[in-house]
Amino acid sequence: MIFIAVKWTIKPEYAERWPELAKEFTEATRNEPGNIFFEWSRSLEEENTYQLVEAFQDDAGGDHVNSDHFQKFVAEAPDYVASTPKIVSISGVEQDGWGEMGEVQPR
Repeated sequence: MIFIAVKWTIKPEYAERWPELAKEFTEATRNEPGNIFFEWSRSLEEENTYQLVEAFQDDAGGDHVNSDHFQKFVAEAPDYVASTPKIVSISGVEQDGWGEMGEVQPR
C-alpha cells in the first residue's frame, strides 16, 4: 500500500470553507479504483491547518496523480494555501488499511 500524509496550511480567509472547497476532489478520489482511504482532519494546534491522510493500493498511485480531478485540484490549490503543503509518502507498506492499535482496548 502507498501511505501519504499531507499537511495543508490554508489562507485564513478560506480556512473555514476548506472542506467545501476540497469536497469535489475528495469525493472523486474516494471513488477511484485502488483508493483505500482519504480522510481530512483539522489541526487542534495549528490554526488554519488541515491534515490529509490517504492510502492507495500500490499500483493505484500513478492513476491518482494523473487523474483529471487531481490535476484540476493542484491547479486551483495555490489560490487557497498559505504555504507549500508538507508531505510524507511511503510506498510498499505491508498493510491493506487501518489495523487495530493493540495498546488501547475499550474497557
